[in-house]
Amino acid sequence: MSEEDAIAKAETPATVASLEADLRAIGLAAGQVVLVHSSLSALGWVAGGAQAVVEALLNVLTDAGTLVMPAYSTGNSEPTHWREPPVPEAWWQIIRDQMPAFDRKRTPTREMGAIAELFRTWPDARRSDHPACSFAAWGRYAHAITAEHRLNSSFGEDSPLARVYDFDGRVLLLGVGHDRNSSLHYAEHKADWPSKGPLKVGAAVQFEDGRQWVQYEDLFHSSGDFAEIGWDFVQTGQVKIADVACAKTQLMHQRALVDFAADWITRKRK
Repeated sequence: MSEEDAIAKAETPATVASLEADLRAIGLAAGQVVLVHSSLSALGWVAGGAQAVVEALLNVLTDAGTLVMPAYSTGNSEPTHWREPPVPEAWWQIIRDQMPAFDRKRTPTREMGAIAELFRTWPDARRSDHPACSFAAWGRYAHAITAEHRLNSSFGEDSPLARVYDFDGRVLLLGVGHDRNSSLHYAEHKADWPSKGPLKVGAAVQFEDGRQWVQYEDLFHSSGDFAEIGWDFVQTGQVKIADVACAKTQLMHQRALVDFAADWITRKRK
């Protein structure tokens, strides 16, 4: 969305103060653990852009709470699996040999949006060490949530998603749908269905003796049914829905969502 489109979409500019008021109205409060997926353009025109959104979220949660966002760098991954878009087979080995190693400070996010990209650089924010599917966190439980993110558990039991579950955190979908809801990937780990299986992947990782392309195995994840799962979960009445600025926003307890989704996937996936 262009800035002109954002101006046309909004009746009035969103500000840090107005965003705080909207976030509190939907149920955010000091001390909560909240995993946020977001779209800046969905909010309309925001005075201060992504900075204003992050400030509003942190002001509401305070340092007694914890803010978590995805910080994926999925370009650092096995190129044979790339589909949007694919690359020529002749490039695959060049990518494996030359892809820069993941660096928590320097590696940018990929397709996460302006809010998440800014948040990973926020003072005192911590980032987990997964080369493709890291998460960033700020606040009381930031270290506990981002520590020990295992390579073969991008969204599983040894990931920040599981730690948010342990802390009975919430999920805030700020202008995005359940197709962007990473907690449903954690539900895949808890679920069982006939075609569930592993995927061989790889990434460039930095070790003390230098950069290496590391191959590992993780669950084969699929988000094709996430919108349907999310819609069915909304029907249970466990999701608060309201506008934050111009963005349709959903707030829910992650544990309830994951448990519902794991059961849904077990019953319905083939």
